[in-house]
Amino acid sequence: MNRKNIKKELENEKEVQRCAQEFRMVGDPTRLKICYLLCRHEEMTVGTIADAVSVSISAVSHTLQKLKQAGMVVDRRDFRYVYYRMEKSLLSDLLRKKIHTYEKI
Repeated sequence: MNRKNIKKELENEKEVQRCAQEFRMVGDPTRLKICYLLCRHEEMTVGTIADAVSVSISAVSHTLQKLKQAGMVVDRRDFRYVYYRMEKSLLSDLLRKKIHTYEKI
């Protein structure tokens, strides 16, 4: 392989930084659980997620805000409820594939 071509593969610094940020976000077990749930379900409310991961609603809400700021989740409001879903990304695709692998075991 040509060294110049290999080096070119890493030229898109913005995408490398985004990927690193996404991996840091799911490095925390609670955030990983939330991402796991959002990969498996089209959308969920904060209360449903909090109940599933046994964490307070305020902690889940705070975590979802971090994930939203990182561009990993999006939300929509329906009267009193806010629904969250995982944004389509390479990381969400990877998580879905990994989850699917674990389901086969």
